[in-house]
Amino acid sequence: MFDFQLVRNKNNYKVKAPLNPDLEPQEVLLDSLAQKKEEEIGVSSQKLEVPLLKRILQGFLVFSGLLIFGLFLKTFQLQVLEGKIFSILAQENKFIVNQIQAERGVIYDRNLEQIVLNLPSFDLIVDKEKLAQGEERERVFCQVADILGRDCLSLAEEVENSSLNQQVLVEDIPHQSLILLEARIKDLPGFKVVNNTIRDYKEGPVFSHLIGYTSKIKAEEWEENPDIYSIGDYVGRTGLENFYEDVLRKNPGKLRIERDALGNVISKEIISLPESGKSLVLWLDKDLQKKVKEVLEGVLNSLGTKEAAAVAIDPQTGGVLALVSLPDFDNNLFQKGADPEALQTLLEDPLDLEPLFNRVISGRYLTGSTIKPLIASAALEENIISPEKSLYCTGSILIRNPWDETSSSTKKDWTSHGWTDMRKAIAESCNVYFYTVGGGYEDQEGLGPTRIKEYLDLFGWEEKSGIDLPGEAAGFVPDKKWKEETFPEDPGWWDGDTYNLAIGQGFLQISPLEVVSSFVAIANGGKLLQPQVVKAIVDEKKEVIEEIEPQIIRQSFIEPEYLEIVREGMRQAVTGYNSPQASAVELNSLPVKVAAKTGTAELGKERYHNWITVFAPYEAPKIVLTLMIEDLKGIQRAAIPAAKSILQWYFSQPESFDAD
Repeated sequence: MFDFQLVRNKNNYKVKAPLNPDLEPQEVLLDSLAQKKEEEIGVSSQKLEVPLLKRILQGFLVFSGLLIFGLFLKTFQLQVLEGKIFSILAQENKFIVNQIQAERGVIYDRNLEQIVLNLPSFDLIVDKEKLAQGEERERVFCQVADILGRDCLSLAEEVENSSLNQQVLVEDIPHQSLILLEARIKDLPGFKVVNNTIRDYKEGPVFSHLIGYTSKIKAEEWEENPDIYSIGDYVGRTGLENFYEDVLRKNPGKLRIERDALGNVISKEIISLPESGKSLVLWLDKDLQKKVKEVLEGVLNSLGTKEAAAVAIDPQTGGVLALVSLPDFDNNLFQKGADPEALQTLLEDPLDLEPLFNRVISGRYLTGSTIKPLIASAALEENIISPEKSLYCTGSILIRNPWDETSSSTKKDWTSHGWTDMRKAIAESCNVYFYTVGGGYEDQEGLGPTRIKEYLDLFGWEEKSGIDLPGEAAGFVPDKKWKEETFPEDPGWWDGDTYNLAIGQGFLQISPLEVVSSFVAIANGGKLLQPQVVKAIVDEKKEVIEEIEPQIIRQSFIEPEYLEIVREGMRQAVTGYNSPQASAVELNSLPVKVAAKTGTAELGKERYHNWITVFAPYEAPKIVLTLMIEDLKGIQRAAIPAAKSILQWYFSQPESFDAD
């Protein structure tokens, strides 16, 4: 309402101009009437607007200030203090880097015949961080379960209960399921189909101990090397697959995918190209390997036993031509899609035969008379006996007790050999001769345990050879100190202990690989070579990347002329010349000249290990073959016919060597 005021000015009254010049007289009247009406009904004293208390207003202003200040601090934290971190996360959200799969390297024999292949396979991977939420998540699980023929709830529980963000849900997806998954994968967030490969081991059991096998990568292995492996990869566990993992493994490429805020793909860029693993070319003769296995299995079946080992080496290079350990196993059982029951039976080993145990490189055995050429080499090098000097063998040796002349013991030979020189002693495997040169007897000096151990070590019998296979065991040669610590009730080292050691009995523990390696040095004139399975590393076009050169462990530790005498004794074992009881005359009918040494290690209770080592051709050896048939009942000549059959076949091949 507008207010008019009367202003007195001396004798006159006049009206002050209204504040609003547009005020009409009737409005004043109406306003007065409205005021009277309000008084009549009792509402004139009510106030339609109540002013806020000053304290409340101040509190609201303080609260607003604090809120704005808090928002400022949070913004400062996100933008300044943690800006780089969130920028990186944003980039990661924007860009996804996927691996571009490549193939693992393969394996060839010496003639470039492929013995390990790759087969295509597809895995279903789930990434929990990328799964949908709520009802959409449930829908995706049920749709995947329907494609796979599984229960929706159990599938969801399997994924949710896993400690891994990424896991392989299905390996080697069946073809029908693969087609459906590929068609619908865009509508299944969190799931992806990954192209993979699995190993195909041609004639798996034939090469299983040499090649080894691969198996699924463990979670901790993948987490340690996420740039190299994917969660569905397989890695080498034994054999060459394990030893050359860094060479064989693939190097996946990287594909960067750019997305918008809605997850739509904007662009794709290859950051690095995938590289297939490099491949291996072996010294292995595939056909010889198969023949050795075939012959040994035939011999074992005829004898009613199961365990044996065989290894063949090229004495000029150290290349492994064949390596067989029986019983063997099918390494294909460790690949996806294999028979799970057969694999379980293999792992449980119900017959306790240890089929996964590589007897050639990891087994340790008594060698028996196999040791004698090495003892002869040491005796010649130490000049304790002339090779022409003959010792008389009556079939036993009497060991007198130095403290009691009435007490004595007898060490027997397998037969009486009469007058025997070194060559004949090797050919006929005369124990008495080697008792004498090993431990001494009457007026003949012996090597003694210290020098025997020294020379056996020079031949590599107590060290790992360095072969390019995992799991190699070092041999063991006993000595005085070891016996004192092991048998405190009988701490002395007696002449009988030395005599046992000199013929490969007692506490000796040597692998077939160490045996064959020591005879390589005899065959090639004095070079102890590192056994080598891989000859070269090649690319996918079979072009050589790296040639593996022969490695000499040591040489010239035995004079060549002394080794020649030992070689002549081993040759005489085959020809029977001047040795009517020669130990390997069955091999004299082979198409090439060979030299051999047999061995029978006594285990007690009429159980024996039966050995033979052969090298051929005699003048220019190209192969040294060692066979060991384990734990035979009774003395049997099992290894000799097996060696004959193998070498008969080997030297009858068109690409083999002519007889000298």
